[in-house]
Amino acid sequence: MAADRIIFASSEAYPLIKTGGLADVSASLPAALRSIGKDVRLIIPAYRSVIDSDSGPWVNRAQIALPGCTRKAEILEGRLPGTDVATYLLYAPEFFDRNGGPYSDASGQEWPDNAERFGAFCHAIAAIANGTVPEIDWRPDVVHCNDWQTGLVPALLSGHADRPATIFTVHNLAYQGLFPHETYKRLGLPDRLWSLDGLEFHHQMSFIKGGLVYSDALTTVSPTYAREITTEAFGCGLDGLLRSKRDRLVGILNGADYCHWDPAQDTHLTRAYGPDTLDDKAANKQALQRYFDLPEDPNIPIAGMVARIAHQKGLDLILGALDEILSRPLQLVVLGNGDKTLEAELLSARERHPDRIGVHIGYQEALSHQIEGGADMFLMPSRYEPCGLNQIYSLRYGTPPIVHHTGGLADTVVDSTAETLADGTATGFVFHEPTTEALAAAIGRAIDLYRDSDAWRQIVLRGMAQDFGWKNSALAYNELYEKARARPV
Repeated sequence: MAADRIIFASSEAYPLIKTGGLADVSASLPAALRSIGKDVRLIIPAYRSVIDSDSGPWVNRAQIALPGCTRKAEILEGRLPGTDVATYLLYAPEFFDRNGGPYSDASGQEWPDNAERFGAFCHAIAAIANGTVPEIDWRPDVVHCNDWQTGLVPALLSGHADRPATIFTVHNLAYQGLFPHETYKRLGLPDRLWSLDGLEFHHQMSFIKGGLVYSDALTTVSPTYAREITTEAFGCGLDGLLRSKRDRLVGILNGADYCHWDPAQDTHLTRAYGPDTLDDKAANKQALQRYFDLPEDPNIPIAGMVARIAHQKGLDLILGALDEILSRPLQLVVLGNGDKTLEAELLSARERHPDRIGVHIGYQEALSHQIEGGADMFLMPSRYEPCGLNQIYSLRYGTPPIVHHTGGLADTVVDSTAETLADGTATGFVFHEPTTEALAAAIGRAIDLYRDSDAWRQIVLRGMAQDFGWKNSALAYNELYEKARARPV
């Protein structure tokens, strides 16, 4: 069955609001679906930063009463900047008009009313999907939900015979939206959803179970991660449920927005470059060394990293291997924020090695591009990584990634071995155990190959030739939408 009308529900979308890769996906996939002829409409909350930005104009399309809201919320409509994707904002000031981030305040503490905030968001999405917002004369064939913040939508729609098909994508299973049982009644949820086969998870309420249990189809953001989450090691307590859903679980690799991530036309770089002008990459390396106040030495390789400062991302592995890493000629630059203890350790390492390490705590979009363009190699030692996008960006920027063999990292990077160097398929460096020893060994292999300029150029050019654009992913999602529509209710 054709699935021409899709509502794409997410808690963030670049450039309106971004904390991680979900925002990039929520911008790029709807645009790619539009390019193959789909009427896709994005919906996100109207955070203060979105309303205060110059992203509009936003037109008030409807008012809607939502559980927990003391006054009616509004549905605003506009366009996702830089695209022709129609976009709805849920304007509920008591939930979203506040300083801080989408999920936590300025100090990093989660908002205490996150269940009520995203519960209301889910009710709004379900109302539009069911056609109970009369001012919006449009109903989707498919509702595509993303991560726990939208997990209640499939559950809310499950009791309606004339409902659209529902797809739920897991971007990171570790974030589940778990709240005390007492929260349940405050969210205006029907009694039928509270059971071990429903939203209950160890006597708590689980948003993500709403998506996993009640959706017509489940996806993750890479084929390897789809397999991993059915195992005890990666299933976060939900592996049994996911094994029972194997018939509707598929991994579709995230894509890269090459309009935004292309060194040949990247205005954030000191000098644009491509496969035929690769020597111009050196100007970006010099600029990166200058930014981080590192010696401007063209011969010492730079390893770059852009990531949340977190155990998951392997920052502790880097810190643990630092003495061995720095025994070799290498400069290290890191952009990110997160765990305060790891941040402090990283800053302390910079103080001890000011000529070898550069650190920027926080996030800057321009600097993330400059690290991709100026570094010689890119570090992603994540313990688990559902998909990852930076390794895909790194390939296009001629910055071979060094990755742990997990999730999307395993699906996108080909290790440089004697065999893959001989047959011309190598694109980076892969290690198989998340240990300091394995990471240090992989970095050592990268530094050794860097000294062989011909071999290094070979893997750089092979990586730049990879195509992980969104078109193939959009076609795969469209096929899944049609299968989900044909599934018996």
